[in-house]
Amino acid sequence: MTPLLELRDVQGWYGKSHILRGVSLQVGAGETVALLGRNGAGKTTTLRAAAGLLGKVAGALRFDGNDIVGGVSHRIARAGLCLVPKHRGIFAALTVDENLRLARRPGSPWDLDAVLTMFPALAARRRTPGGKLSGGEQQMLAIARALVNHPRLLMLDEPTEGLAPVIVDRLVDIMLALKRHGLPMLLVEQNLAVCRAVADRHAILDEGRIVWTGDNAAMAEADAVIERHLTLERSGTSQEQAE
Repeated sequence: MTPLLELRDVQGWYGKSHILRGVSLQVGAGETVALLGRNGAGKTTTLRAAAGLLGKVAGALRFDGNDIVGGVSHRIARAGLCLVPKHRGIFAALTVDENLRLARRPGSPWDLDAVLTMFPALAARRRTPGGKLSGGEQQMLAIARALVNHPRLLMLDEPTEGLAPVIVDRLVDIMLALKRHGLPMLLVEQNLAVCRAVADRHAILDEGRIVWTGDNAAMAEADAVIERHLTLERSGTSQEQAE
């Protein structure tokens, strides 16, 4: 079966800095894939390359069978490849309701009522500016905004970073609900427990290359790989911008 999203030998640069050095990765229909790696490994850069937000990209990058290398970001998003960025990107001066209404697209299975039911904390704060929300509420708004935009594949960049455990648990429940709905996801996440709870497959990125892939059963037996490529004790000095 043809994957919904396919990266093959993808190279990516920030200016003269060569960050992605041959990333090959696939996400199939209804599948959740977790992309793991230390800070600076190139995880965020991989998502930005797929979303059309990286200035220079080479290699093969296809979404739903269509070549999207060099594609314009808004057209890629319109095709259904939606990114929830690491720093959320909500409009701080607009209310929750305005953020959602600005992003909604006809035909999305997640209309305003659906996402406010999914995120009751947002329903209670519809008239609150995005900048006045807590970190967890801002993350929920960022995901809700992506859902009303009719995603066919959702890319989530560090959705649980810096959040309280109770909010992390709530976001895991949301991701599992999206899985049950059949929405494919590519998840960048540092929390291994979250990855194991949500993902079908895992891919480890190190110095701009995929160095390991496997399912949950394989991950449970991959202590040596985790120690080598994920633990902080062995972390290098890569630039933060490579993240």
